Parts: sequence; C-alpha cells; structure tokens
Amino acid sequence: MIRSLYDWTIRMADHPNALWVLALISFVESSFFPIPPDLLMIPMIIARPNRAFTIAAVAMAASVLGGLLGYAIGALAFDSIGRPILESLGKADSIEVFNEKFNQAGFWAVLLAGMTPFPYKVITIMSGWTGMNLATFLMTSILARGLRFFIIAGLLWKFGSPVRDFIEKRLGLVFIVFFAILIGGFLLVKYI
Repeated sequence: MIRSLYDWTIRMADHPNALWVLALISFVESSFFPIPPDLLMIPMIIARPNRAFTIAAVAMAASVLGGLLGYAIGALAFDSIGRPILESLGKADSIEVFNEKFNQAGFWAVLLAGMTPFPYKVITIMSGWTGMNLATFLMTSILARGLRFFIIAGLLWKFGSPVRDFIEKRLGLVFIVFFAILIGGFLLVKYI
C-alpha cells in the first residue's frame, strides 16, 4: 500500500495541477488541516528536481496565506472555531497560561513552529487570539516557512537522486520515521 501511494504521488508530481494541489494543502494546513504539505512537496521535488525552488515558493506562499487565515480565526472567531481546533489537539486547559506567555516569546514561537513538525496552525490561531502584532506575525511566518521549505528544496535539489534511491529502497522505514516525527509534533503540542 505504501509503495502504491508513493508511486501515485511521484506520478502526481508531473500532473498539470500538482502545484495547485500543493498550494491548497499548504494553505489549509496552516489554519486547520492536520496533514503537512511535506507529504506532497517532497515527492514532487524528488520527481522534478529542476522545479524544487518553484515548488518551495508555492508551498511557502500558500502556507503564509493560510497562516493569515489561522490568525483571523484566532482574532475574529476564536470561541466558535479556534477553541474547538485547539481542544481537538488537547490544549483546552492550557489556553489561558499559553496566552500570557505567548506574546512574550511570539517571534520565537512563530519561528520555531513554522520550521518544525510542531503544528503550525496552533501558532497561527494563538497569534490572532493573543493579538500578536500582525506585521511581526507575517514577517516571521515568511521567514520560518521560507526556511523550512527552501532548506528541504535545496537539499533535495542537491542530493535528489541519492535521496530518491534511499527513499525507494527504504520506503517503509522512511514512512515510519516521517510519521513518527509528525506524531511527535502532535504529542509535543498536547504536553506543552
């Protein structure tokens, strides 16, 4: 099953709408969707390394725009939309404490969440809810998401063929490690 999903994703990388699908996933992941865009971005770059930086730019731009939606959810609809999203991630009890500490470390919180497997949507919603300065949020989001996606793109562009060979030979292991990192990010949210 994993092999067929991987093969399908590699084939989709050549599809004319692949960048639009990546943009959609990157956008919704930044505000409410649980699956990170890396799942599509990495195979797209492996399949088409000559488009690595275009793919990273699309993921970054859509992710930052989605982050603005997350910010708006926090600022304008926290009780009706934001709180249920954070409660589903197990953060209901620590919302008030988090609010007090968040703006003190807002730049660093957005930067770290934007670059790591930590669910970015939590930070985008909390940034809006706590009233973080929008310009600071926007610039930090561009920096963080840009670093994350362009570092991945650069590494895959430079080492694409060996990386592809490694992934294809050890697909099961790569899949397990990737999801362990993803689950670790969600657990980090739950216990912080």
